[in-house]
Amino acid sequence: MRLGLALGYWGRGPDPRHLELAREAERLGYDSVWTAEAWGSDAFTALTWIAAHTSRIKLGTGIVQMAARTPTATAMHALTLDHLSGGRMLLGLGLSGPQVVEGWYGRPFPKSPLTATREYVDVIRQVLRRQGPVASDGTFHPHPYQGPDGTGLGKPLKPITHPLRADLPVLLGAEGPRNIAQTTEIADGWLPLYWSPTRTEVYAKSLANAPDGFLIAPMARAVVCDDIAEGLLPVKAMLGFYIGGMGHAAKNFHADLMARMGFADEARRVQRLFLEGRRDEAVRAVPDAFADEISLVGPPERIAERLELWRAGPVTDLLVTAPDPRTLRVLAELN
Repeated sequence: MRLGLALGYWGRGPDPRHLELAREAERLGYDSVWTAEAWGSDAFTALTWIAAHTSRIKLGTGIVQMAARTPTATAMHALTLDHLSGGRMLLGLGLSGPQVVEGWYGRPFPKSPLTATREYVDVIRQVLRRQGPVASDGTFHPHPYQGPDGTGLGKPLKPITHPLRADLPVLLGAEGPRNIAQTTEIADGWLPLYWSPTRTEVYAKSLANAPDGFLIAPMARAVVCDDIAEGLLPVKAMLGFYIGGMGHAAKNFHADLMARMGFADEARRVQRLFLEGRRDEAVRAVPDAFADEISLVGPPERIAERLELWRAGPVTDLLVTAPDPRTLRVLAELN
């Protein structure tokens, strides 16, 4: 099981620790470093900055949102950074949800998310393979555009720049069972939002047809500390925000996922408290047991025991959000 460092997205401004952590991760032998985006900083710019200050570590977007860019624009970002970094790029994509897609990007959330995702990945693959002009008669991402409000003058185009790798890895951040199953068909890997090494049966059916070499790369908060309850607070805060704030009361993929993992009543309570404006209560309502299952928190000996559970399953890459160099070092030594 390889180790990766997940830096996430910025808060109110750039995090001055990110570059230091990325360089330390590379020094310790971590395989990859990942950036993200929500509705503030973008993933590619921060990742390019890290690429310029490292030499070996792989560079992943975990994740970039499909609504933010057309598939050809995303492919351009990926192939450009792949060239500049000497072939270190890992392209992680996610559809996001209606609240973000329509509220931030001002675009309709696709009525058929699976079809939209499949078309998006297909266009990116065409760009990277550069076997001919990009052509698709898809519903969501047609190339050339043939809609009634177009000019009809669109011309199929092949990228000017030759991609460094036609097989640049594409990973998807999917949550629903059908989305995960499709991911095993069209992508090189999967980026789970929550992964419990003691509940791998939750995903077993969706992953049944995953091919050899398929990457499973969940993200997990990791921190070496003596006070486990205190160490879990950032995990609970993240869960409270995602389950309560990242979606509508009637359509929240994150809350649905927590429910499928055995915490249905708790998920709805967290969601209700958050939507009522009682955010501190929502965070406290996140079960310690769930937060602990999906993270690595505690003294080194406790983390060592729990790390064995992660190794025993199908995870190929553990992407840790670690707040300090000591935690990175302990994990590297234990792995």
